[in-house]
Amino acid sequence: MPFDFLKKDREKKSSSENVIEDDFVELDAEMEKGNKKVVIRAETLQEFDDIEDVQDHLRDDHVVWINIAPLKNKDMTNLKRAVNRLKKTIKAIDGDMAGVDENWIVACPSYAEIARSTKEKGSK
Repeated sequence: MPFDFLKKDREKKSSSENVIEDDFVELDAEMEKGNKKVVIRAETLQEFDDIEDVQDHLRDDHVVWINIAPLKNKDMTNLKRAVNRLKKTIKAIDGDMAGVDENWIVACPSYAEIARSTKEKGSK
């Protein structure tokens, strides 16, 4: 027959279609509820060790406002150590932080970004 090659092509297609159907697996995927709320914490640094609580909150994906005034008034060296430690944590979690004024710092995890005024020109 002159058109035998067409019959062979159809057989190949039907056999490959069966393979595709056999390889297909349907998964039941449940969507996460979109009601997840953002947690915002306020912490105060009285001592250098208080920075650990702030780090834990950031690792738990909380936004943290940090009052640094008590530690600043008490021991500037420990404040600098605490801020450096906080910077390392922010870098590790791909977060962001910024000074709000002389006594407050805001820090957030990777899902958020702190919008800075044009005066600061993108300092991070």
